Amino acid sequence: MSFQITILKVLAGHPDGRASHPDVTRSVAILMTSGADWSERMKRLAARAPGLSIFSSGYVIRDAGGWQITDRGRAFLSSIETPKSEPSSVEFEAPQPVAAAAPDRPANVIKMADHAKRRRRREAA
Repeated sequence: MSFQITILKVLAGHPDGRASHPDVTRSVAILMTSGADWSERMKRLAARAPGLSIFSSGYVIRDAGGWQITDRGRAFLSSIETPKSEPSSVEFEAPQPVAAAAPDRPANVIKMADHAKRRRRREAA
């Protein structure tokens, strides 16, 4: 199923959602071998669409000029890519206030180390 999701993604990325069969094949091959991130993402999307058949569902049409994603195909792709809103049980900690910078330097300057003291110690030694 993740293979079919990849085809939908490839077609959705082409102008007018249309591509020749060789273009689709080449793009799918590149994406399917691009690494674990893509494969995992497609597996997650495919899990939201068990039993998917992009041709019999009318999401992709084939003709002599190539393949084209339909409006139904775009809507379907959008629906499985949209994260489902689930209540979150994660508690967030309130941010702790940051100590204000010394008034003798601007607020966006961070004192990395006390270089002046170190330099004086080295010069005195």
